[in-house]
Amino acid sequence: MTVTVANPLAEQVYHRIKDDIFNFRLLPGDNFTETEMAARQGVSRTPLRDALFRLQREGYLEVGFRRGWKVCPIDFDRLDNLYDLRIVLEMAALEKLCSLQEPTAELDQLNTIWLAAPEARESDAVRVAELDEAFHTNLVAAAGNQEMTRVHTEVTEKIRIVRRLDFLKKKRVDATYEEHGKILQLVAKRRATEAQILLRAHITQSKLEVRKITIWMLAEARQLQEPETGVAQR
Repeated sequence: MTVTVANPLAEQVYHRIKDDIFNFRLLPGDNFTETEMAARQGVSRTPLRDALFRLQREGYLEVGFRRGWKVCPIDFDRLDNLYDLRIVLEMAALEKLCSLQEPTAELDQLNTIWLAAPEARESDAVRVAELDEAFHTNLVAAAGNQEMTRVHTEVTEKIRIVRRLDFLKKKRVDATYEEHGKILQLVAKRRATEAQILLRAHITQSKLEVRKITIWMLAEARQLQEPETGVAQR
């Protein structure tokens, strides 16, 4: 049996480009050539192409004959389906959490972050997006079902690029703190049904906000990151 060993350099390039996509240094619809990207990454074409084709297989990039590479546009219908799957997984996790006799370490950590006083709350949009993602991931992990956690993690990665845009508006940051805090308080009181209702409304609102994403919001997101990408916009 032949075992394929990943090229370490290609692996590094893969993660760097993926990070650029997730952090809006490369936006949906951005185009680039292999020559441009190789220069930006400081690598030869071989490890670069390995990384690019891997990202293509995962649905992040498109490649066209003589047209170079393109960051895939946002597929809102697919995102709706992924958000719906999130709801199913997190509702099941809440039911399990409310049946536990003692709070888990994950819940204790979440309480520290999301039940903090208003003046102690994080305000940076990028950081809040990371904390929000960790809240939902750890909520599912705390339920103790490893397979459910694995699927939820995969869903989380697929919606990350638009999910972070949800926090460009301060009112969404404030609402997230309030809603996360209430969910945690309901879990502590073992009030599963009320927690599930609030969670469903919370995720549904996030999904609706994602639907409002415009080119202007994407451009604003880019300004939160490095101003110069070195990649041509076409």
